[in-house]
Amino acid sequence: MTPADKNLQTARRKFLKTAAIAGAGFFIVPRHVLGRGYIAPSDKLNIAGIGAGGKGASDLAEFAKSPFVNIVALCDVDDRQAAGSRKKFEKANYYQDFREMLAKEKNNIDACSISTPDHTHAVATLAAMQLGKHVYTQKPLTHDIYEARILTEAAKKYKVVTQMGNQGGSGDGVRKAKEMYDAGMIGTVTEAHAWTNRPVWPQGVANPTGKFETPGELNWDLWLGTAKWIDYNPAYLPFDWRGFWAFGTGALGDMACHIMDPIYRMLPILYPESAECSVASLWPAKWNDTQNTDACPPSSIIHLNYPRTDGKGKIKVSWHDGGLLPARPEELLPEEPFGNWDGGVLLVGTKGKMLLDCYGANPRLLPTRLMKEKVMPKETIKRVPEGHYLQWVNACREGYGNGKTSSPFEYAGPFTESILMGNLAIRSWMMKNPKLKGWEDKYLGRKKLIWDAKDMKVTNFDEANQFVKREYREGWKLEL
Repeated sequence: MTPADKNLQTARRKFLKTAAIAGAGFFIVPRHVLGRGYIAPSDKLNIAGIGAGGKGASDLAEFAKSPFVNIVALCDVDDRQAAGSRKKFEKANYYQDFREMLAKEKNNIDACSISTPDHTHAVATLAAMQLGKHVYTQKPLTHDIYEARILTEAAKKYKVVTQMGNQGGSGDGVRKAKEMYDAGMIGTVTEAHAWTNRPVWPQGVANPTGKFETPGELNWDLWLGTAKWIDYNPAYLPFDWRGFWAFGTGALGDMACHIMDPIYRMLPILYPESAECSVASLWPAKWNDTQNTDACPPSSIIHLNYPRTDGKGKIKVSWHDGGLLPARPEELLPEEPFGNWDGGVLLVGTKGKMLLDCYGANPRLLPTRLMKEKVMPKETIKRVPEGHYLQWVNACREGYGNGKTSSPFEYAGPFTESILMGNLAIRSWMMKNPKLKGWEDKYLGRKKLIWDAKDMKVTNFDEANQFVKREYREGWKLEL
């Protein structure tokens, strides 16, 4: 590093410290000094990727579309998965342990993209926030309700720019839908339905078995992270971990942050007061001592009951996955699509109904002819033409705590808690009582769960509370 480079780096670090306190703009090296069209290094956002393969690779590629971004560090527990990103960002330093990366690169990075399996989201995100780094964390924000509450509090404490990776939250569709709703076009919503075609990975299957040698490129201990130790099995990697409770959150966790976003964003709701569900049988179909409960079910229906935050009654929100659908509304013509392939949302109001596709796209009144017959409201909500990724980049560049995003943790945290309440119902439904046999065993957890959001506790079925906060493996913790 030349003396000039060292001076520039020192100036940059001094600026970031000042910006964190005063929210100052980026101005260290005037562009006219460096030449027309040249972007000063001090104007760039240095991003580290925690999770460099799969979705992590595509996330980093999106951030890199901005001329104001440097990808300076990469971290992945699997060298095979990281190969593409390492080739694309060949100047970035590479690590397998995000804790080592943060320790060594803390003076070189401004922000982190976290795209790991669900069970590692919270610990990686909080570690970055505690170093004052902006964070973009893939959905679902966390694996557990407790983790979501911690990250919500962390956002208030550390005042960095945050964004959950539910891209539809920055789309035009959800904004148009809210403008239509706020204009009273469907009246007061009393119920909402959401659905997805997921899972498109194995769920409701037997636990993987067999003995396998861990690939040399994979650090299995780091991949397990907070989860309890199990032997390596290729059945979990690189994607099918989503269908197992130890690592993933099932179809609900994967897609509800996308599909239910319009419901949560538009309606006056915060936390559900109760949850209930039904699920398809797992493999094997017999309810006996070999019944597997480590895998998420192949399909489910969940009902979340929300008190309106304005005190004007309640709203029932129902979720359907695994190919299950709510009843098709009578106002929809037989040949008209009910959502799209990935899923959809139906809002039922006192004056009409609204249908949306996945990601909140293509909002339309039912019957759809009303979209031509009615005068649509004017745009009142600011659009995000740069998209979800670059919105976060631009917000980070505005200074610590000053930049605004569509899904900051103040929003995404409670939203994620709300969604994961459905998984409490599913996991309770699947519980077994080893002291009971036969049909009595089958009905152990099939209850409506009553939820105390303030204390994060199910009040009528204590067995369900073990899923609110996981017990981490030794060596891992989550503390503000």
